[in-house]
Order: sequence, then structure tokens, then C-alpha cells
Amino acid sequence: MAQHFITTTGDYMRTTIRVMRTLALTAGLLTGAISQAATFANGADVGWVTQQESSHYSWYNGSGVKTDPFVLLKNLNINAVRLRVWVNPSGGWCDGKDVLYKAQRAKAQGQRIMVDFHYSDTWADPGHQTKPAAWSNHGISQLYTDVYSHTTGILNYLKSNGITVDWVQVGNEINGGMLWPEGSTSNFSQLAQLINSGYNGVKAVYPNAPVIVHVANGYDGAKVQWFFDSLRNNGGKFDMVGLSHYPPANNWSSYNSQLDQTMHNIVNRYNKPVVISEVGMDWTQAATAKAMLTDVIAKVKFLGSYGAGVFYWEPEAYPGWQGYTLGATDSGGKFTAAMSAFQ
Repeated sequence: MAQHFITTTGDYMRTTIRVMRTLALTAGLLTGAISQAATFANGADVGWVTQQESSHYSWYNGSGVKTDPFVLLKNLNINAVRLRVWVNPSGGWCDGKDVLYKAQRAKAQGQRIMVDFHYSDTWADPGHQTKPAAWSNHGISQLYTDVYSHTTGILNYLKSNGITVDWVQVGNEINGGMLWPEGSTSNFSQLAQLINSGYNGVKAVYPNAPVIVHVANGYDGAKVQWFFDSLRNNGGKFDMVGLSHYPPANNWSSYNSQLDQTMHNIVNRYNKPVVISEVGMDWTQAATAKAMLTDVIAKVKFLGSYGAGVFYWEPEAYPGWQGYTLGATDSGGKFTAAMSAFQ
């Protein structure tokens, strides 16, 4: 009888503790949600905008009036932009000068700015992490210096021209590492130190800007966990986790659910906020894309202060621009209904 009472009491206490923890978490999320409304990033990556403009593309409002795309995005409740940086790109697109011009236009609309360092002369993603040509013969020690110097150089240039950078990504979709082969995940200790070089560079210029480490395929929770466990175990520093999310139109709900599980695991396991750094769907599926986006935004907002925002990747991309079809602009230069998910 006494033993049964002790067991029952123990079960009761454990249940009570679980309930208290749940209530505390709920209270925290609710408190975070109160302050979140003013800070949640309704974002758009607009890295292509100047290159498209140079090719005589324009954008139009609902009445068919030609309008600055930054203004159109602001009117769609986009309060933040994401701008990629390449080291020595062909044509100068996405170099420091081009990034500054776009940042100034965003600033004029009151939009916050995320800077996304690729540490390459061109696209960096899970299948491509090519060192800049100028760094091609550099060993790992020099690469640590290269990353720090490039990071501080670009950010100081922006800061000296009146730009406040609100978030900085150190690497882009680095599931397999960056600056291959030295920074591959097969050399995770070196990768962690490269990330730390970027992290330290950010803090030297913008001490309060959260540093994001970004991986693709946010729905794949096991691989995301493996990456960030490995980063943490190797002393890597990060303030926020960035995820890419490109679900198929015919099964987006399932992918969104998996993304949601990944996000909750990140918050619980690493105590870090989450931002959806990239999201998109085929421009012809505007209604489906709107439903998908609405759901993603709601899931990120549910995280309260741990849900930093959602950035649509290149919504201003015209259909088929450089072979890309996941933008949110129709062939007439108007934003599709997908973007109304942010309103």
C-alpha cells in the first residue's frame, strides 16, 4: 500500500512538472508572440533585381503602373530583404557595390537587411561550394583570414555608407560545407573554424547582428540535426539557424509538417531562433504557393520569439529568368497572389 502510494505520488509529481513546463513554454511563446508582431521578418531575397533591371525588365502595380519593385514589395508587407554577396563575380552582380545599391533602396523603404555571404565568385549551394578564384591556391590558415577579411570588408563598406545590417549569413546552404575541399563537412573542425572566422568578422562590425548558419532541405530533420550537432561539437558559433524550403506543389502540406518538426527540434536542442532563409514554389501555382506560404508563416510565428521570419527567394524573378521558375512574378511583371500570404 505504501509502495503504491509512493509510486502514485511520484507519477503525480512527474505529471505536474510536465504540465508546469508546458505552461511555462506556452507563456514564453505567448510573450514572444506579443513582441514578434513588430519584429517578424516578412522577407524577400531580391539579389537579381538590378541585373533584371539592366536587361530592361520592369514591374507593375495592380493598375498596370510601372513601379519600383522595392515599393511594390513594401506594399505587400515585405519589411526585410536578403542580399547575397559574391567575392569577384562576373559582371559585378552581387559584389559590394551592387549590394550597397540594393541595400540603399531597401533602406529607403524602411526594410531591414540580411546579408548572405556565399564566399564564392558565383552560386554556393549543396552542390557547389567553389573557392573564389583569388583564394584558389590558399591553404586553410589563409582561408580563415580570407573569410574574416572579406566579411569585415563588405560589412564595413556598407556601414560606412549608412547601412544597418540586421542579420548576416555566414555561408549559403552549406549542408556539405563551404570553400571546398578545405571546408568540406569531411573536415568539420576546419569548417567550424571557417564559420567562426565569419562569425567573428560580423561581430567586429555589427556586434548586435545575429549570425545565421544556413542549410538546405529544412524538411530533412535528421540531416539538419547531424549538421548542427557536428557544428556544435566542433566549437562552431552561430546565433540563428537558417533553412531553405522548396516543397512540391502536390505535397506541400507533408513537407511543411516535416519542416515544423525540424524547427521545433532546433529550438529545443540548440535554444536558437529559426529563420526560413529561402522559400519558393513554381510561379504558375500561385494559389497553392499562397496556401503553402501562409502555413509556413503561421508555423514560424508559432515559435514566438524563436521564429525570426520567412524570406521568399527571388519573388521578383520573371518567369524563366536564368532558367528559374519559382519566383512570384507573372509574365506581365506583376507579383502573383502567392505574395499576398505576407499581408
